Amino acid sequence: MSTSLRVALIGYGLAGRVFHAPLVRAEPRMRLRTIVTSDPERAARARADNPDAFVVPSAEDVWERAADYDLVVVASANVAHREQAEAALRHGLHVVVDKPLAPDAPTARLLVDLAEERGRQLHVFHNRRWDSDYRTLRSLLEDGRLGHVHRLESRFERWRPRLDGGWRESAAPEQAGGLLLDLGSHLVDQAMQLLGSVDGVYAETARLRDPGGADDDVFVALRHHSGAVSHLWASALAAQPGPRFRVLGSQSAFVVHGLDGQEEALRSGLRPGPGWGAEPPERWGRLYPDDVVVPSLPGAWPEFYARVAACLRGEAPPPVEPGSVVDTLRVLDAARASATTGAVVSP
Repeated sequence: MSTSLRVALIGYGLAGRVFHAPLVRAEPRMRLRTIVTSDPERAARARADNPDAFVVPSAEDVWERAADYDLVVVASANVAHREQAEAALRHGLHVVVDKPLAPDAPTARLLVDLAEERGRQLHVFHNRRWDSDYRTLRSLLEDGRLGHVHRLESRFERWRPRLDGGWRESAAPEQAGGLLLDLGSHLVDQAMQLLGSVDGVYAETARLRDPGGADDDVFVALRHHSGAVSHLWASALAAQPGPRFRVLGSQSAFVVHGLDGQEEALRSGLRPGPGWGAEPPERWGRLYPDDVVVPSLPGAWPEFYARVAACLRGEAPPPVEPGSVVDTLRVLDAARASATTGAVVSP
């Protein structure tokens, strides 16, 4: 493996351009060598944003020169994740895949098993494990300040009443479209990381903006093995979003509003550096019933690629255990079944 980890990025839409390319470039042990996109406008944007990287139209260009790379980042449309991750692994390359890893748990399990068989690393970009609000909540749980948690409420609610024509709003569930697999992946992953395994799942999904499109309004209830429950919402049609987190425990409750600011910062062109991920005091959460302000830990999305680099060098465990990703997809599979039948489903 070379001194700088040589990276090929597949896809330069929202995920590739806003999230992965800037975070890869921010990691000093990585070099973004090649970007794959067949779209002429995106290719021009990729060249302007990354003048020291090659831009090629097909992943075949990467596979033909597999020995020139250490890591492939799959940031294409969800429907292509399985095929491109599998191709990278079969060409002997380590892989980062944007979430969701696959449209369902069995497909994800096949990829995890293939990575183990080939002796390659498979990382999944669950970047919201490094959100400011999530990190702060996790710290409170570890310190015992909430006591025994009996309910976690978590939301990713936005106001986007007009469709933008993207694949996320039109792709069928088997093509990994819709909010259940998009923001729902983060919601379920965070809930399971905080409260543990799940015994029962109930879900409701709706297609409010386009009855023939993908789900855009989702509610999922999880019964954790511990006895705690998680109530999770994702919506594109919430003109008044609820709290990002509302967590009730035997000693206190924690409430925080608003979304972690890292996505907004990256979209606006800011890049990781000193002060990255810090939240202003007006967006800090509070502990109740005493109404105590809790300073937010800074968001730390760059930590994901820092840990990938360390893992590839044999210096640290993976930032996201692949088995935990399969567990999350099992719960999402159960949620999809519950939304269809109206029953509580065991994952």
